[in-house]
Amino acid sequence: MLRLSRIITSQDKMSESMRNLLFILLAGVVGGLVVLFGSKAVPTFSNPGPIVEFAPSKFTKLQDDLPGLDFTYAAEQSIPRVVHIRALSLVNRGGRSTDFFNDFFGNRRRRGGEREQRRQGSGSGVIISPEGYIVTNNHVIEEAEEIEVQLHDNRIYKAKLIGTDPNTDIALIKINEADLSYMLFADSDEVKVGEWVLAVGNPFSLASTVTAGIVSAKGRSINIIGGDAPIESFIQTDAAVNPGNSGGALVNLNGELIGINTAIATPNRVYAGYSFAVPSEIVAKIVEDLKSFGVVQRAYLGVLIRGLNGNMSETLGLDLTEGVYIDSVMNNSAAEDAGILKGDVVLKVDEVEVKNSPELLEQIGRHRPGDEVVLTVSRNGEIVTKTVKLKNQSGNTRIVERKRPSVLEELGAEFESLDEEKAEELGLSGGVVVKKINSGKLREETDMEEGFIITHIDKEKIRNLEDLRDIIKRKGDNEGVMLEGIYEGSSRKYFYAFGM
Repeated sequence: MLRLSRIITSQDKMSESMRNLLFILLAGVVGGLVVLFGSKAVPTFSNPGPIVEFAPSKFTKLQDDLPGLDFTYAAEQSIPRVVHIRALSLVNRGGRSTDFFNDFFGNRRRRGGEREQRRQGSGSGVIISPEGYIVTNNHVIEEAEEIEVQLHDNRIYKAKLIGTDPNTDIALIKINEADLSYMLFADSDEVKVGEWVLAVGNPFSLASTVTAGIVSAKGRSINIIGGDAPIESFIQTDAAVNPGNSGGALVNLNGELIGINTAIATPNRVYAGYSFAVPSEIVAKIVEDLKSFGVVQRAYLGVLIRGLNGNMSETLGLDLTEGVYIDSVMNNSAAEDAGILKGDVVLKVDEVEVKNSPELLEQIGRHRPGDEVVLTVSRNGEIVTKTVKLKNQSGNTRIVERKRPSVLEELGAEFESLDEEKAEELGLSGGVVVKKINSGKLREETDMEEGFIITHIDKEKIRNLEDLRDIIKRKGDNEGVMLEGIYEGSSRKYFYAFGM
């Protein structure tokens, strides 16, 4: 600028007006450059807040300016409310392992040199009440004979199993404690795709581990849950979840429970990008049922369904590509009573949109027999609403009672009458063979092994299964029982005692 002014003043013939004109032009050029490039070189103070596009690597740097992305509060709220669960069970050598996350094996010497595997499964759980109720996955404690719970402060308790639901892979256990810090439930319906979440659990037995990610999908089914009528409408996230996280918490940034981490999509048993959680609304319903009734009160529409897609809609001549197509309606079902027809497309349950089959199953699965729901359906291009009174699997609205174990089931074994030829070969007048030992009194209170032949109970002769059942049925609570019998190939008599 100084150099240019010297050039101008050295021109004797240039008028002052010309100089003024050049100065104005120069100012205009400089002003234009500021407009074009000033935003990159000069700070602006018109908006005091940062204008940025966030990336995961910058969250820790920007969390002071954007408190909503600070994960520390959610971690502080959730970590003390997530527990470490160890489930101990005994399985016969060569038996199938049901814990598909984490197995640790030891050995126990058995009669005749055989061995029994000692398995300890490791998982997580969430404290949901001050009285010590804890929710976890069914597969974490399945077939466990002993459940141990370790709190965040390292206190250890033996837990009691309250109930399980294989259809959602949810289980409820309880420890004997009071005034515990517990986790609040959030409405999983309000969870949005793209929302930040934290997974809290004990992967690989690394206690109180927190990972972060986003919700990458909702209403996801991956066909992993067993049961006779499974409900899969998972919240899918990219928060890292590994063996041991099962049963742990998926929380929002307020530290509230939005799901129970249940499964991972993986080719190698470790995290490969996606994890899946049972939504909190399903968990809340299942837990309340197990606590109140001991068994889940499952409601049914009584229809066969298919989720729509473009190809299917074209084949069926439908204008819709989202919703749930009613393939058939069962006789005496809730749907038939309400006037639902084959060919209807369900669009909403009450006011909640259902775009696919898992979402419909989730919404119905939140209800009990006798509840009423309003279905919004598309029928021949017209929108129709129908009020449906849901039924149980038996086709009525009664509360389902918990099935009580039979007398022999309480013993925790499978029995069969001794074959007559085998009895004659062994020099016996009859007996009952213990074919398989599961969880129950025989395993908990005796060292009995499979193959044991019961010949007497409290000195009463046992000829067949009916004799066994009748004698056990006569035994009162807390009464002792003495079993007498033999093992094939041994000349010794064996005695096993337990209490009813």
